Amino acid sequence: MNSDVIAKDEQQGDEWAFICKVADLPRNDIGTAKHPGGRLDLAIYQLDGEIYVTSDRCTHGAASLSEEGEQQGHIVECAWHNGRFDVRTGEALTMPCRTPLPFFDAKVIDGDIYINPKPKRFKKPE
Repeated sequence: MNSDVIAKDEQQGDEWAFICKVADLPRNDIGTAKHPGGRLDLAIYQLDGEIYVTSDRCTHGAASLSEEGEQQGHIVECAWHNGRFDVRTGEALTMPCRTPLPFFDAKVIDGDIYINPKPKRFKKPE
């Protein structure tokens, strides 16, 4: 088992890995952390007591959402070309963004934020 993985849900086969503490997130701004595998940066959003985690890079122009993006409710807007995404699902909402953000299941345990390290992608309902 990967040393970054703290728990495995045997029922669902899900792994959960620590990314940061809730207390370390900036107030009224987008937080950031490294993916447990070290392969990408994550953007962390607090919304109505819930934590949402996406890739930190806009899928259109590779801008950092945590450094340059702006969160308004469940929407994050990329500063480069004003594309918008839903932080809850990664869905690309406005042009020029067409590709959804990878997003991660997240949970908080005793003030620590954990993610399932396997990214998910938004799929439009059929």
